Amino acid sequence: TIKGVSSFSAEQEAQALRKAMKGFGTDEDAIIETLTKLNVSQRQQVLITYKSTIGRDLIDDLKSELSGNFERVIIGMMTPTTMYDVHELRRAVKGAGTDEGCLIEILASRTNEEIRRINESYKLQYGCTLEEDIVSDTSSMFRRVLVSLATGNRDEGMYVDDALAQQDAQCLYEAGEKKWGTDEVQFMSILCTRNRFHLLRVFDVYRGIANKDITDSIKSEMSGDLEDALLAVVKCTRNKPAYFAERLYKSMKGLGTDDNTLIRVMVSRSEIDMLDIRREFLTMYGKSLHSFIKVSFSG
Repeated sequence: TIKGVSSFSAEQEAQALRKAMKGFGTDEDAIIETLTKLNVSQRQQVLITYKSTIGRDLIDDLKSELSGNFERVIIGMMTPTTMYDVHELRRAVKGAGTDEGCLIEILASRTNEEIRRINESYKLQYGCTLEEDIVSDTSSMFRRVLVSLATGNRDEGMYVDDALAQQDAQCLYEAGEKKWGTDEVQFMSILCTRNRFHLLRVFDVYRGIANKDITDSIKSEMSGDLEDALLAVVKCTRNKPAYFAERLYKSMKGLGTDDNTLIRVMVSRSEIDMLDIRREFLTMYGKSLHSFIKVSFSG
């Protein structure tokens, strides 16, 4: 997990980057070397210093020197955390087709405070709200789950009300397994608003009542994007690093790679829980994330 360097000189790093891009050809290794040791706030300082000491825009220089996925990773690393999420969400709704996976991943895994900052920046950047874009780009129950998550209004306390947990579990059972058809609203209102510790208790009680895990019930009761969204909420509640490890694994496994997801998870989690993600990845798949990336990519 990137911590940044302690003896840090923005001017020195700015000069190193300029040197890497000046003249004929680009020294990609020097760019990687410089940027991967810095954390996001240090990179922002370099950005400002680059402009004040060299009189050029670092992002423009990087864009003109780099290309493809390498450019996307580097520009992603140079973008402040909240803005990076904002750009990714915008791309998910405004690109060619909707990237549902991206919407689900960001909205299901960020804290209330992170969601609040995303909403503010989104509105400033694009002149409309994230919710408006979600509503115009998605439909039915899936839309409602995303809108609920995008309000950033989940209880983030630690209190577990055991009687309520029993009631919630029973409610979920009656909304799904017990009846013909599914009452998706019940699933949404419980899974998207209760705090993490309460939900973990609900999942335990649920297993006792339904004789199966909540994830199995969601899989048999729902389908498509709605299923993916609610599963993501459950997985993030149980173990967020494991959720991201699975996202990374699926982005590299199978036919072709899902570069969007891979880049986003690597960049957005690099300062938060990358060590935990690596540990979960090894536990879940028996191979290190490092070796997996090495086999999947070149250059």
